[in-house]
Amino acid sequence: QCPWGAPNTTSISCSLADVMSEQLAKELQLEEENAAFPEVVAVAEGPFITGENVDTSSDLMLAQMLQMEFDREYDAQLRREEKKINGDSKVSISFENYRKVHPYDSDSSEDEVDWQDTRHDPYRADKPTTTPRRGFIGKGKDITTKHDEVVCGRKNTARMENFAPEFQVGDGIGMDLKLSNQVFNALKQHAYSEERRSARLHEKKEHSTAEKAVDPKTRLLLYKMVNAGMLETITGCISTGKESVVFHAYGGKSATEDKVIPPECAIKVFKTTLNEFKNRDKYIKDDYRFKDRFSKLNPRKIIRMWAEKEMHNLTRMQNAGIPCPQVVILKKHVLVMSFIGQDQVPAPKLKDVTLSSEDMKKAYCQILNMMQQLYKECNLVHADLSEYNMLWHDGKVWLIDVSQSVEPTHPHGLEFLFRDCKNVSQFFQKGGVAEALNERELFNAVSGLNITADNEVDFQAEIEALEKMNEDHVQNHGKKLSMFSSDGDPPIYDE
Repeated sequence: QCPWGAPNTTSISCSLADVMSEQLAKELQLEEENAAFPEVVAVAEGPFITGENVDTSSDLMLAQMLQMEFDREYDAQLRREEKKINGDSKVSISFENYRKVHPYDSDSSEDEVDWQDTRHDPYRADKPTTTPRRGFIGKGKDITTKHDEVVCGRKNTARMENFAPEFQVGDGIGMDLKLSNQVFNALKQHAYSEERRSARLHEKKEHSTAEKAVDPKTRLLLYKMVNAGMLETITGCISTGKESVVFHAYGGKSATEDKVIPPECAIKVFKTTLNEFKNRDKYIKDDYRFKDRFSKLNPRKIIRMWAEKEMHNLTRMQNAGIPCPQVVILKKHVLVMSFIGQDQVPAPKLKDVTLSSEDMKKAYCQILNMMQQLYKECNLVHADLSEYNMLWHDGKVWLIDVSQSVEPTHPHGLEFLFRDCKNVSQFFQKGGVAEALNERELFNAVSGLNITADNEVDFQAEIEALEKMNEDHVQNHGKKLSMFSSDGDPPIYDE
C-alpha cells in the first residue's frame, strides 16, 4: 500500500447528548488510563498517600509532596558537589546555607548535621591542645616538651586570634599552620603598630579642625557660648584660610553690664592641625611677650597662644583708634570679634572691590596713616599686610588678621615691615594712584628711619644690619630697655 494513501477511517455517528454525557467522558478516560498503564501496581499505604486524615485530592498537599522530593534531590546534588570540590583538602567549603531541606523532613541522611540542635561546628577546626602544666607529655623516647617545633608552631597559630579584629589572620588553625616564634613575633609587632597607627588617625580626626568642620571640643566651646546667652545663634561659615575658619553669629547679652556684645559677631576658630604652623612659629618664638612661654608649651598649646597674640594686637589697635574688629572674648583657640559687614554679608576685601580713583586715593592715604599709627602708637608691624587682609566697609579700610603681627624689636620686624610696604606700594601703583610711594620711600615714611640706598639689595642689607644691632642690644641690655622712649616712639638706630 502507498504510505501517502488516504487512511480508511470509519466515522462513528453519535448524538450531541452522548458527546455531552459525563458518564461517557469517564468511560473514555478509564480506557485511556488502562491503555497507558495496563498493570496496576499496588502501592503501600503511607502517611502521605492514603489514610483517613489525609486528603490526597488536595492540590496543596500534592504540591508539598512534590516540592519535598525536589528539595531532597537538590540537597543530594549539593552534597555531591561539596565532596567533589573539597576532596582531601584541609580547607573545605560548605553549601549549608543553600540547602532546602525542610525542618520536618525525617528522611534526611544520617551524615547531615542539624545546625539548630548542635553547638559543634564540624567545619571549624579544634584549637590545638596545650601542654600540661608540667611542660611535657609522654615518657622516655616519646616525650614531647612545650618547646617542640610542631607544638609551639600550632600554639602560635592559635594565639594569632588574640590580635585586633581589624588585623586579618585567616584560618590558620584549619590549615594546620605552624608558625615559628620569629614569624609570630614579627606579626605581633606589626599588629600592634597597625593598632597604634589607627588610633593616632582616629585621634587626629577627633582633635583637629579641617576646612569647614570643627572638632568636638571646639563645638562644645561654641555650644557653651550659645547656652550662656553670649551668642544668639551661629549662622554658618563665611571664610576659610590656611590657619583658621571664620563663622558668623548673632550676638546675645553679656553677663556683665560694662561689656557690650555687638549685634553681629565673627567667630575665628584657629585650626588645631599643626601642619600650617610649622613655618609660622618664627612670628611668635622671637616675640619677647611670648618667648618665655613658647619653650614650655607643647605644639598644640602654641595655637592657643596664637589666638591670644591676635587678641592682644587687636586690643592695641583698637585703643589707638585704628579701624579693626572689636574683641569680645577669647576661649582657648576660639576668638569672638565684632563682624565687619552687614546682614551676614562680610565686607569685601580690597582686592575684590572696584573703587573709583578718588576712593582709591582716599584708601591709600588712610592705609599710610594706619601703618604709621600701627608702628608709632601701637608699636606693631602687621607682618602680613596686603590687599587680602584689608576690608572696604563704610567708605574706609579695616585691618584684619593680625595674629602674626610683631613688635619692631623683633629680630625680623624691619624685614616684615619692608615686605608690607612692598605689597601696599605695588597694589596702589597698579591701581593708578599717582601719589603712591615706592617701597623704600614708604618704609622710611612709616618707620622714620632715613635709609639711603640706591637699590633694593643695598636697602635690605642695611635693614638686616640694623636688625642685627637691635638683636645684640636686646641680648646685652635686656628686653627693649632703652629701645623706646617714654612716649612710645619707634626705636632710633644710631651707629
